Amino acid sequence: MRTGAQICALLFLGLSVLACNNAKSDTSAAPPAQARAAADDSSIGLSQQQIDAAMNSALKIDPQRCWSYVKQFVAVSGSRPLGSPGHKKAEDYIHAHLKGDQVEDDAFTQQTPVGDFPVRNIVAKYPGKMPGLVVFASHYETNIWLPPSYVGANDGGSSTGLLLEFASLLRERVKNGPMDGYSVWLVFDDAEEAMQRNWASDSLYGTKHLAQKWQQDGTAKQIKAFLLADMLGDADLNIEDDENSSPRLRKIAYAAAEHYGYQSHFFGIQTGIEDDHTPFAKIGVPVMDFIDLNYGYNNSFWHTPEDTLDKLSPKSLEISGNAMLGTLALLNAGAK
Repeated sequence: MRTGAQICALLFLGLSVLACNNAKSDTSAAPPAQARAAADDSSIGLSQQQIDAAMNSALKIDPQRCWSYVKQFVAVSGSRPLGSPGHKKAEDYIHAHLKGDQVEDDAFTQQTPVGDFPVRNIVAKYPGKMPGLVVFASHYETNIWLPPSYVGANDGGSSTGLLLEFASLLRERVKNGPMDGYSVWLVFDDAEEAMQRNWASDSLYGTKHLAQKWQQDGTAKQIKAFLLADMLGDADLNIEDDENSSPRLRKIAYAAAEHYGYQSHFFGIQTGIEDDHTPFAKIGVPVMDFIDLNYGYNNSFWHTPEDTLDKLSPKSLEISGNAMLGTLALLNAGAK
């Protein structure tokens, strides 16, 4: 049982040093004052009254429906590394859920140290009335070097289910025309995981390709925020304060979490995470990584066959999903 954020941070730091060639982040303890600084509502340009009004109108997930998506996705696809039958099943499941929505595929062949593989980013688009767009993203594949018993229930599965729940909510919201606020795009991105356990040079293939594509065609300039979901089903939910995320978005996300009373699940650990948001950060897009990378005691479940559904909780999906949708609501309010 965790006895405090600093103890957890020290444990995680030790793990990061031991596994530096296979880690997404460099982690250090977050001084309490730094964590609390994210709750400074004045820094997001909205009064408390405006925050409350925006949050009261925010979309909110159905945690049981979201949980059913996670379970179905993991059951249908199982292990789903690039080029595998499970990967094709994952693509088909996502497309089936998005049937009738505006969907585009960013499909390409990627050269990797272990061969060439088909990669497919799936993008669903929901129109808004204001110029600009907010992107929610999650990777959906699993590691090619892990055994077939690895199903990535949390790492890839939980956040895919969360985005499928967002799709259900957004579909209902736009059925009578564009919604108030920014357009929202959901990106089910592919090829996040390293193919040979070398995170620095052999990963994030899907979002690197998409960031380059959107920079070239002008889409990147329209993105007001790129909000990444990763490993958010953990029953012991603690979302890191990622230094590679935009400071303003970190404050907005914390304000959303605080409105719901979720602040104890946020920013107890300070990190610098290399994840699917970093290719977009490098081209100047504001980014935020919603991630709980410390999964199991001393991170013992991450990238192991122990990453199974019994380690997850619908409540964690509710907390993280509502905080992300609350961030969207506050972004919309700040633009009016």
